[in-house]
Amino acid sequence: MRDESEAAAHVRDMFARIAPRYDLLNHLLSFSFDHLWRRRTATRFLDILRSPQARILDLCCGTGDLAFAFDRARRSALGELPAARTQIFGSDFVEPMLTRAHQKAHSRRRAVVFAGADALHLPFPDASFDLVATAFGFRNLANYEEGLRECARVLKQDGEVGILEFTEPSSGPMAGLFRLYFNNILPLIGAAVSGNSEAYAYLPKSVSSFPLPSELSVLLEKSGFCDVRFSSWNFGSVTLHSARRA
Repeated sequence: MRDESEAAAHVRDMFARIAPRYDLLNHLLSFSFDHLWRRRTATRFLDILRSPQARILDLCCGTGDLAFAFDRARRSALGELPAARTQIFGSDFVEPMLTRAHQKAHSRRRAVVFAGADALHLPFPDASFDLVATAFGFRNLANYEEGLRECARVLKQDGEVGILEFTEPSSGPMAGLFRLYFNNILPLIGAAVSGNSEAYAYLPKSVSSFPLPSELSVLLEKSGFCDVRFSSWNFGSVTLHSARRA
């Protein structure tokens, strides 16, 4: 069994290999609902986004789509006032993903700054951000509790955390369909389009081993957060967790 450093290196190498087709497959495999889920996440934190001086971090940002959703929501709320608006940040430890994020930010003229960083050892001072959020990346961490503690460290008092993740439905009519798609169909499509069967076999395994919403809520409370809440979408297959730093 891999230790945490080996597990992290394996994830980094795997995502580096699929970076060229990552966006295409995200949209294809989610039937483009991933756009909607990120917009809903931005709406959930609109009170923070409306503050021009709020500092926001998209953790495990991949190619930056959550950061861009935040920037769109903020521009809509504040208008075009770049001089009065603090930039949004994105961090990831997979360089090819960050390269694509930089390219997208430049072509779309988004006020987002991207930097390489390990989510378990962030290069930011204590109390740096008003919001730390992540979309479909948190489950790839080698240590969830350490990741939550690091989020708490870089958040200001009363700052908020948001974790958007896939969740395996435990029951109901959609549970069987979800497992059929996630375990049998998705890996085949992902492998065919990306040329990497390992990454898209890893996806359903990582989702099935990720804490249930109730379990992640307990971890959040143990890691220094309060007002823990979660909302489930898409028949329980996607969950947004939110909490406030105590």
